[in-house]
This record gives sequence, C-alpha cells and structure tokens, in this order.
Amino acid sequence: MLFVETRGNDASFPKQVKFSDAILAPIASFGGIYSPETMPKFGPTFLQDHLNQSYKSLTLSILNLFEVDIDAQTLQEALALYDRFDDPTNPVPLVNVGDNVYVSELFHGPTRAFKDMALQPFGYILASLAKQRQQQYLILAATSGDTGPAALETFKNCENIQVVCLYPEGGTSDVQRLQMVTESAPNLKVIGIKGDFDDAQAALKYLLASPTFKQQLNKLNVSVSAANSVNFGRIIFQIMYHIHSYLELVRKNVIELGDRVYLNIPSGNFGNALGAYYARKMGLPIERVIVSSNVNNVLTELINTGKYDISEKSLVKTTSPAMDILKSSNVERILFDLFGSLRTHELMRQLDEQRFYQLEPEELATLKQIFIADFCTDEQSNQFIQKHYAKGYLMDPHTATCFKVYDDPLLSTLPSIVYSTAEWTKFSSLIDQAITGQSGRSDREALESISTAANIGIPAVIQALFDKPVCHSLVIDKHLIEDEILRFMNEQT
Repeated sequence: MLFVETRGNDASFPKQVKFSDAILAPIASFGGIYSPETMPKFGPTFLQDHLNQSYKSLTLSILNLFEVDIDAQTLQEALALYDRFDDPTNPVPLVNVGDNVYVSELFHGPTRAFKDMALQPFGYILASLAKQRQQQYLILAATSGDTGPAALETFKNCENIQVVCLYPEGGTSDVQRLQMVTESAPNLKVIGIKGDFDDAQAALKYLLASPTFKQQLNKLNVSVSAANSVNFGRIIFQIMYHIHSYLELVRKNVIELGDRVYLNIPSGNFGNALGAYYARKMGLPIERVIVSSNVNNVLTELINTGKYDISEKSLVKTTSPAMDILKSSNVERILFDLFGSLRTHELMRQLDEQRFYQLEPEELATLKQIFIADFCTDEQSNQFIQKHYAKGYLMDPHTATCFKVYDDPLLSTLPSIVYSTAEWTKFSSLIDQAITGQSGRSDREALESISTAANIGIPAVIQALFDKPVCHSLVIDKHLIEDEILRFMNEQT
C-alpha cells in the first residue's frame, strides 16, 4: 500500500511513498501529512476468521491488509511488546458498566495510558528502521500528558535514536509530569514550555517542516521524525483495538457478527476517532462514531455545524487535560479522505491563516453520516465519575466525558463501546476530589486516598515515581525550543 499527501504535492516530495518512508518522514508538501491512498477492506469472512484469534494475531492480519513494507520478524518482535501488558492474553479488556455500555480499557500498558497501544509497537518498528538503515534519528514528541511518557518509554536507550519531548508546564497531572522528568536514559530530553499543548504541537510541526532546522541536523548526520499522531505509524495501531473491542462484544454474546454498534471516543487530537473511522471504512459494522469533548469543544462545533472556528477562542484548562486542544491535527486526514487534497489544502490554509473554516452544507451532511458529537463540562464529568464509582467502576475524567451523550435515549438502542484512555492513577487528585469532595491533595496523597476507599492497588510503576530523582527540570519560552533542541543534539553527536 502507498501513502499520499493530504494537501497535494508541491513537486519537492514524491507523489507516493511506502509505509516505512511515511513514518520516517511524516510531514509532506505544504505542511500536510500522509494518508493511505486507498483503504483495505475486510473480506466476507475476516471478522469470523479472527473471532477466536489473539490481539497480536488480529493486529498482524490488519498490518498485512495494509501491506506495510516491514519485514515479518520486525513485526513479530514489535507485537510481542503487548506481552508486557497486564494480561498478555487480553491487553484490552472490555468491561460492562450497565445500560448497554461497555468500556474498552486501553490503559493496561507500561505507562498506564492508551498511547502505549500504538507507541510500543510503532516505536520498536521506527527504531528498527533507523538501525537497519544505519541512520541517526531525532524523534520529536509534543504531549498533553500521555504521548510523552509512552514515547520516552518505548525509545529509551534505543540505538540510533534521540528523543525530545515537549510538554506544557502546568498542563499535565503530577504523575504524567513525573513519568517524563524522571526518565534518566541518556538519549532522552524533556522540555517544559511556557504555553499549552497547541503551542507544543505547532512547534513540532514547524520543526518537522523547517528546511533550516533539517539543515542543522543534516550537518550532524541526523534525520527527524515524530512520535505524535501526525505520524501514520501511530494511527495504524489505533485502528486495531476498535476491531478487537467489537469482536469482544461478539465473544461475550452481546451482539452477533454484523450487528451495528456505537463507538464513543474522548477526543482531543482526533487520532482515536480517526482510527475508528478507518475501521468503519474497512468494514467494521459501526453505526456512528461518537466524538466526546470537554469544554474545548471545537470538534463538537465542527461535527454539528461544519464550522471550525478558533479565531476568538482561548484554551480552557479542564479536568480532562489530554483533551485540552484547539487545533486537532487528525481532522485533516478525515477531510482528505472525504473531500480530497485540493479541498483539504484550502481548508487547512484558512485554518492556519484565519483560524477558521466552514464546510459546505453537503460536506457537513457527509460528516454527520459518520459522526455524532457532544461535549461535557467538568461538573458533569465529576457527576459521571461519582455515579459509576458508586456502582463499582472507577474511571478517569477523560472517559467520563463520554457519558453525556447517553442523555439521548436513542443512543441506548444499540450497544456502545466507550474508550477509556487512561487509568485512574494518572489523574488521581481530580478523581479523589470527584468521589470524596476533598480538594487540595497532592497526587501522592490522592492515590493513597482512592486506593484505600476503593480497595484497589496502586501499580508499582506509578508508586515508584515519587521516589525517583528529577532528571529534566528545564522550562523555557516557546521561541527558544529550536535552539535548545539543537544544543542537545550537538551534545549527543
């Protein structure tokens, strides 16, 4: 399978690239990104054939449908990393929380968040390509809290790889920050920036496309890539768990093969929702993809009105900080797949220059055939955490945003799969306040409080964070990011 550019070709890039080239150099012409030229389809027996297959076997079959140009041994070794999850036989448990709603728990990996599902195998593949090609790579990561820890975990101590992770100071939980700043591997650099996630992501995309930055790296014989979901290597592994979760409903005798379901996704940068869209296009029986947001509800506005307007908006910090995003990168791939590269280029230029675009009525109608959108306030999120805690299920604030839509009784006619993107330990102070009413506790105090109240253990990997030394204390203005990265790279070579 070949990959093409979302904004068309400017004659300085190949018109088509292989999977390996798309993940090693993810930014394309006009600042666009790569998407599949065509999407593979399930054969008539694909789901039946994989009903009793392992998660790893399912994932390998889907990678083969995409015809990725990665050798079989590397794929097998990458997928073997799922054996590090809590239950190697089922890395993504599906839990019934009542009312025909099932939670797909994506957080059972080494950093306790859904980014492990993609970054564990993707990181291994990218590092293997760098080693095979005997090329040094700088991997950039911008994080709202979960991509950073997962990227650092997967790339630490890898040969031929250096990683720089950018996070917004004050924009993550204590646990997320500690997961980053206590990483001690010599090939890792963590930088706090005075700004928000959109600033970090904008810096990443600028550097990936900057000729002068690349020239400076070329002098050091270093190429640059990204761990964020602008890289399709992330997205391809975010398709798999939607298919797995559907098959889990069949295995639990909730549905029969062919029955339709809702997928309900807490979304900020739209990568998870994009993976669901691709799964639907490949043939998974999905009625609609529900996009759940917090009060930074640009995605709700886009899907309900066709308007993407951040011209007068400022980012609001919420209790679901991984979704505190105004410029959602992966919407671009949806626009490209539905409306083509010329229209996508036009819309993305408007967004870059005017911070606004408006879909045509027929374009909005197409979008609404696929997606439903709603948003949830912090107060409502707390209420859903309290409600389900009382029923015996502990969820994080991002997962809680998904439950607002069930105020509409029409959505109860089909089973729903809600995607839980982070374990409760990542946001313990917020959850503790929601279930106890006590505010002001540190993450460490809140972890103990919840553990005692819910009679649930704290994973050792989280508990150990509070006793590890801080290795990365740098916080800088965003205009200094490029100089700081180049300083780090000069020290590394």
